[in-house]
Amino acid sequence: MTRKTFRILGLLEALSIIALFGIAMPMKYWYAVPHATQIPGLIHGMLFLGYIGLATQLAAQEQWSRKQLSHAYLAGIAPLGTLLFDWKYLREKER
Repeated sequence: MTRKTFRILGLLEALSIIALFGIAMPMKYWYAVPHATQIPGLIHGMLFLGYIGLATQLAAQEQWSRKQLSHAYLAGIAPLGTLLFDWKYLREKER
């Protein structure tokens, strides 16, 4: 598993939360479309689990500190946190 794969997954996870909060949830609650969140929610959940799993693998592979791994986990929970984690930890190592 590469750092690039992890960064792409983080971006996809962030885009999925935007789609879920910005499109699917308004459709469900404002326009009374009860099933609007099923597919986007499932996709977001799978991307979240993949992000957490790949963070764990990459942490072991690159010997991240516990603090950095904790930040990766928290970034997966916070909306758009994966983008912040990418900017703070992953991009700086590539420079």
